[in-house]
Amino acid sequence: MDMESIVMELIIHAGEARSCSMQALRAARSYDWPEVDQQLSAATQAARAAHKIQTALIGADEGAGKIPVNLIRVHAQDHLMNAMLCREPAEEMVLLHHEIQTLKQAN
Repeated sequence: MDMESIVMELIIHAGEARSCSMQALRAARSYDWPEVDQQLSAATQAARAAHKIQTALIGADEGAGKIPVNLIRVHAQDHLMNAMLCREPAEEMVLLHHEIQTLKQAN
């Protein structure tokens, strides 16, 4: 695969990871726990796929600047970092929604 295709795959997987995290949050607001679990699992799988590509790119570069840094690679890295940053707060907010539901049911 050419470098542009590889980087586009990274962007696609990272975008999917972020989108699934956000879908999990939407499902948590409705207390749809099976959907939450499915979306968080999908987010994890997509993030792993993106991270695998990123790791391969880092390995190919060997820290020696063998792979040129261009705007699309920076954009891809930005997508991955956003996906990773989105995931952790999403999990925390899911837990908060679960606690809210538990408190509502107790009253």
